[in-house]
Amino acid sequence: MGETIPIAVPRKGRPLECVLDRIAARLDVPALADDVTSTLRHEKALTKGRLDAEADVYHRLATYSTVNDPTEPEYTLLRDDRAGKPRRIVFDSVTIPLEDGNGTEIQLVGREEPFRALRTHEFALGFDSADLVLEEVVELRPEPLNRIADVNARINPVDTDVRVVTGLGDTVYHTLMATPETAPQQAPIDRDFLEGYEGPLCIEPRYERLVQAVLGTKTLDGVDFRYPTEGREEEAAIADAGLGVYLTVTGSTAREHGLVLGEQLFPSETVLLENGSEVTDAVAAVRSALTSGAPETELALPN
Repeated sequence: MGETIPIAVPRKGRPLECVLDRIAARLDVPALADDVTSTLRHEKALTKGRLDAEADVYHRLATYSTVNDPTEPEYTLLRDDRAGKPRRIVFDSVTIPLEDGNGTEIQLVGREEPFRALRTHEFALGFDSADLVLEEVVELRPEPLNRIADVNARINPVDTDVRVVTGLGDTVYHTLMATPETAPQQAPIDRDFLEGYEGPLCIEPRYERLVQAVLGTKTLDGVDFRYPTEGREEEAAIADAGLGVYLTVTGSTAREHGLVLGEQLFPSETVLLENGSEVTDAVAAVRSALTSGAPETELALPN
């Protein structure tokens, strides 16, 4: 009987879909990935009220989950953070044979905070947003952080044994944006502009440490962080402040608020994480299976 290697993954959303795409490509299970993705997209539409449910949430949960076959996906219920706290169906677990000749299996296990589960040594491998690594363990320094490849160098080994292995390429950027009145005339809105800027910078409160790490503490001398009020759109709040940082894919909504897009500061990307103190030969084999082929990002794989 081979070993089963548990891997912590997000329970829903874009990061989980990216993980499923990687698993489908590396382990040849596209039908499984499509099944989980379509189920969760359907449930998201129900939770947001875009579709009407034909059965209650408990009946749907029983229909989706296959409890007597670990190779079929299971789901669970969480309270959504929307008004009324509706129950939302999210991913729980599934087991996938690795077909390595040793009987090794991987078990994807849904977690609200995969990175923290690795930090507490519950898992050797996991997937989560690079943002969380920056928010929790990356040291703040005067100089800016430019690439995911630089993240590991700023993790204090006393704080955690977890390191970034590789990014998955689902890149959305934290982007500088400003009103035309605040933006420099005929010059880019970038770190150089920020170094000479004094005034408000609007960000989400949870991103304060991330922004400090990415921009560097020296760049932020004279900058006063502002936060959107509850219920206020981030881009609208940035327009009020004159300058801000926001995650954006296309920038179309930013332009609706009269904002000019500046430098892409740092990719908000799903990454494969590893707790080095928990690595065994079987874990290393699984990591290799999940990272084989050309890397999708600029991040260099560790030796």
